[in-house]
Amino acid sequence: MSKAVNISILPSGVKIVTERMEHVETLSLGAYVNAGTRYEESCENGISHFLEHMAFKGTEKRSAFEIAETIENVGGHINAYTAREITAYYLKLLKEDLELGVDILGDILTHSTFNPEEIEKERSVILQEIGQTNDTPDDIIFDYFQDTAYPNQPMGRPTLGTHAIINTLNRNHLKEYVNNHYISSNIIFSAAGNVKHDQIVSMVERYFKDLPQGNKISPLPAAYQGGEFRKEKELDQAHIVLGFPSVNYKHTLYYPAVLLSIILGGGMSSRLFQEIREKRGLVYSIYSYNNTHLDDGVLGIYAGTGKKQTKELLSVLIEELKKVQHFIKPEELKRTKAQLKSSLLMSMESTASRCEQIARHLQIYGRVIPAHEIVKKIDAVELEDIYNIAAQIFHSKPTLATLGPIQHVPSLSFIAERLSS
Repeated sequence: MSKAVNISILPSGVKIVTERMEHVETLSLGAYVNAGTRYEESCENGISHFLEHMAFKGTEKRSAFEIAETIENVGGHINAYTAREITAYYLKLLKEDLELGVDILGDILTHSTFNPEEIEKERSVILQEIGQTNDTPDDIIFDYFQDTAYPNQPMGRPTLGTHAIINTLNRNHLKEYVNNHYISSNIIFSAAGNVKHDQIVSMVERYFKDLPQGNKISPLPAAYQGGEFRKEKELDQAHIVLGFPSVNYKHTLYYPAVLLSIILGGGMSSRLFQEIREKRGLVYSIYSYNNTHLDDGVLGIYAGTGKKQTKELLSVLIEELKKVQHFIKPEELKRTKAQLKSSLLMSMESTASRCEQIARHLQIYGRVIPAHEIVKKIDAVELEDIYNIAAQIFHSKPTLATLGPIQHVPSLSFIAERLSS
């Protein structure tokens, strides 16, 4: 671990991790809560995201406007997001406004009032957000995919929730969720930039002292199942996501899986972009991604194409997935490693990126992994490692989600049969 990185655990259980970047004039702060979509019961799906919205809607000493105004008066930025395994509240400030930032984060996490009038306003906002997602094919297709890959379980449910459930959530639901999940031992406070660790510890101890205590609630294990979702809709494009079970963060083949995804569809030089867009003109957008969770992962490919191109697109895609299992040029692997390493090292120059990275490392691994250790693991990946993970992934049961003019999209069974032949 870098000498600039320090970790402390308060008696309350709050974990604090900081990284000093003394040559910058700014700092980034974040409170990362081990709570997200996969921690929700089916009857409260979307409550993590609802709560994230409500955190900015007023506390015992600040109105919603005063929260925004206080940060923007000093030129700062504040925001939040909800994911499947974490809810994050973060801000960026000049270094002299450190205490103000810790105060604001502590205030919204421990003293939010959940005013009933604000709840109703934000309910309307969230319902509009759900509506916007439903009307955006290249967004909603991923919800369809997730539900098909992980049916009838938290991992498969939409982060935003549904109209029906959001309409049932009230103040008592929000307060109970906070008491169960926003407990001291579930919070990681992270800071990166021109900061001093001991100073941060002292401030967090003061401004986060009213967090509830309690026992951690473990999420249900992810249980990938796979399958097929098809929805005919009058659209100009067919939207397709084809995915497979991948590996978790701690798996020995994690970095080979990440490199595999980049080789396939991680940039303009990637195989899918070159073969399907540049050479054949079958798509405007195509890419692959490797979504990793604490206990599993998914490697997926998204493409948007015209009705007449869907069959050829899937045919070429299948062939590329078969090729990558046994043929990668050494220079291709070298280029892909360079992409991954440069992405890592460039992100280290950003206080916001470092703030999130060190928090996520602490959550996942229980320590902050130095960049040189990650680079060493990337450099150690051999061609055979990529072939092994590619064969493992692409011989697993696939998930296919399609939306739009999909009459010519082949069936999941056809795709699985072609991949195994």
